[in-house]
This record gives sequence, structure tokens and C-alpha cells, in this order.
Amino acid sequence: MAAAPRADALAWSRARAPLWQALGAEAARAPVRRRASTEEALQTMQSYRTLARDLATARQLLPGTVAAALEGTCASLHVTVSRAPRFGRARLARLFRDEIPAAAAAVRTLALWIALLLGASALAGWWLISTYPELIGLIASEQMIDGVEHGHLWTDQLFNVAPSSVLSLRIFSNNVVVTAAAFCAGLFFGLGTLYMITLNGLMLGGLLAFTHQHGLGLALTRFILAHGPVELSVICLAGAAGTALAEALIRPTRPTRSESFRECAARLGPLLVACALLLLGSGLIEGFVSPNPRISVPVRLVVGIGYWLVMLLLLSGRWFPAQRDRSRV
Repeated sequence: MAAAPRADALAWSRARAPLWQALGAEAARAPVRRRASTEEALQTMQSYRTLARDLATARQLLPGTVAAALEGTCASLHVTVSRAPRFGRARLARLFRDEIPAAAAAVRTLALWIALLLGASALAGWWLISTYPELIGLIASEQMIDGVEHGHLWTDQLFNVAPSSVLSLRIFSNNVVVTAAAFCAGLFFGLGTLYMITLNGLMLGGLLAFTHQHGLGLALTRFILAHGPVELSVICLAGAAGTALAEALIRPTRPTRSESFRECAARLGPLLVACALLLLGSGLIEGFVSPNPRISVPVRLVVGIGYWLVMLLLLSGRWFPAQRDRSRV
């Protein structure tokens, strides 16, 4: 009596085998497909539903090898239909509305301390070069020193040496390297981050003191007025994020230091995205506005303060409205 149901089950599996092969091919293509059209997405959903029904039947009629093979294919399709959009509008909205503000809020206090460290280092650099002018060779090249001593800033010829677009790209690349270094240096238990922040502060204060000694301090301030506020703020944010990485290593919140480090890096990763976007804007300002002698100081001041306010809006997430609670009527 049991032979007949068994034969029927085998006949059913042979009849469905071509369809299962097609569904298996769809399960192999779907996970690696970067972008799917509406028709392809609907086809994947239909394949998943069909395979789920056949799997339920196979578990009753053929619980051995056939059911196991269908389970693997169904699991692959399940992962595909359940994953979040990679670069969809909702993903970008969540990044700018939720993830970046959360990462910025997590390091807000650290960023203030890093800003104080940067300011103290700048004051130390000013005092050092004002007291021992001969030490300027530690932070400036011979060409820069010779130009300042002859009454010319090294920034005077930037507008003529290269097109503004090329100059902006070069500045953006350099700023990203400094910011990434300040963040990744947290791997060395925060010592690398403190070194990067202190070094940049000493260089800033030392160069301001050196140019002030030769009557060019106001000219250098005029140059950095438009892009400096955001650029220095981004360095402080990167330093704060690097310090948070160091804290995750020193005082891990997970069973192992590596797990704590990975969790902290993933949580603060969106902040680096914001820093990169802000540095892109700073590079454009530094390439097109800062070296242009025809742009007045009030305009530079408005650009600097305005872009700094844009940074605050980006870090607060106010560019994107809060998501509505659709569960309420």
C-alpha cells in the first residue's frame, strides 16, 4: 500500500525537477545582482513563494535528499528577498537622518575635549615660534620660510599655479588622508590620535606666529577664514572618533577587544562619511574662494560661518524630516 504514495511522490518530483532547476539558477543569480528591475524583483518573489510551497510538500513526501536540496535553495532566496536596499533612497535617508546624528552625538563630549587640545596645541605652537623663531624649520619648508621672509605667503600663487578644480581635488585628498589618519590612529590606544591632533595644532599656531612676525598674519588668517572653521571642526570630529576607538580597546564593552573595536568602528563609520562630504566642500572652498584675491573678507567670513552652520545641520540630521509613525491612525 505504501508503494503507491511513494511512486506518486517520485513522479511529482520528476515533474517538478525542471522548475526546480530554473529556481536554483534564479537563487544563484539573485544574491549577486547589484541592481534589479521591477520585473526581476517580482520574478524573484514569485520564485521564492513557489519554492516555499514545494519545500513544504517535499518535507512531507520526500523528507530526504530532495527536501534538503530545496531547503538550501530556499534559504538563498530568503536572504535575497529579506535584505535591505543597498543604495536606496530609504538607506540614504536613514544614514543622514539617524546614523550620522547618532554617531556625532556619541562623540560630542570627546570632540569638545579634542577641540580644547587643538587650541592648546596652537597656543603652544605660537609661543614656541614666538620665543624661538629658529625652530620654524621643524614645521615649514625652506621655500615657505624664504617666501615669508621676503613678504610673500606660500598661498599667494595657488590661484595661478593650477586650475581651481585640480587644486580642490588635491586639497580634498590631503584633508581626507589627515582625517582618516586621525581616526585610524585610535588603534594605538589613542596615542596616535593625540599625536595627530597635537601636531596639527602646533603647526597651525607656529605658522600663524611666524607669519605674524613678518607682517603676514592677517593675510594667512584671511586665507583660512572661509574653509578653516569646518576643516578644523572635521579634524576634531575625526580625533574624537579615534579617541572613542581607543576607549573601545581600553575599556571593551564586548567579550573581546576586537569585537568591541569592530562594533565601535561600525557605529562611528557614518561619521566618517559626513566628514568626507564636509571635506569635499572645504576643498572646493579652499580651491575656488580662499586663494582668490578678489574676494573680500566679509564674503569669506559669510562663507566660513555659513558652511559651518551647514555642518551643524548635517550632523544634527535636520536636513531630513523625522519618519512618521504609520502605526497611528
